[in-house]
Amino acid sequence: MKDAGQFWYEPSLKAAVSIVDVTSAAQALANGHISGPVAAVFLARALALAALLGREGDAAGQVLSIQMKCSGPLGGWNVEYSPGGFLRGYTEKKLLDDFDGLGRFRDKDVVGDMMMQFMATCGGAVVSQAVARSPEEYLSLSLQRRAKIFLEAEVSDDVRVGEARGVLVEALPDSVWDVSSASPGSIARAPRTILASLGLARAELKEEKPLAFACSCSAERARGMVASLPEADRKGLEGPVSVTCHMCGRTYQVEI
Repeated sequence: MKDAGQFWYEPSLKAAVSIVDVTSAAQALANGHISGPVAAVFLARALALAALLGREGDAAGQVLSIQMKCSGPLGGWNVEYSPGGFLRGYTEKKLLDDFDGLGRFRDKDVVGDMMMQFMATCGGAVVSQAVARSPEEYLSLSLQRRAKIFLEAEVSDDVRVGEARGVLVEALPDSVWDVSSASPGSIARAPRTILASLGLARAELKEEKPLAFACSCSAERARGMVASLPEADRKGLEGPVSVTCHMCGRTYQVEI
């Protein structure tokens, strides 16, 4: 399984499992933002989270944006899932000198206290919006769902993303299965192995979709942004202007 999302269902237990791999998207965005290894880990996990939660709005054409703000040196991140399985995003800080290249780190030291905002939009209009301290709190309190989320990313010191995965395990409303004790172990394994670890070896594959990096920025949009500046501001600019997309890191040169 690579660069895809799968949805599995176990009918006897009425349990659902989503498994996503966003390795290539995480690598593309880490490269585009020139991220260090620690920021790349958090970006990869955030993209996996967006892929897990965004899939459900595909049919309705909804875009899911998730923003995390934190007190730690990372500052936070912002990721987006668009219909069709397209992902983009960034971390507030790209390089973390106190952690990059120094081996293992504690998430708490990098993130500190955090708050997350989940927002679904369609055609520019807000469909739903919620704030929570974690993905599980969002699922439990805002959506009334019994579910657990597991995120895992492996990034080398030279920022090569070896694996970026996410798993969402859910007991459906009329299920008596105890999802609170579910644990897949390492999720960097074949889907069937993950399901067996969850006690869901008989789960059936219901859907599989590709996942990929994509951004709506373009040279035309960059020119339009510069053209929209007040005339006095444009007159103060000299030569080609560099316009960088904060969502993907791509830079465009706009002639004045």
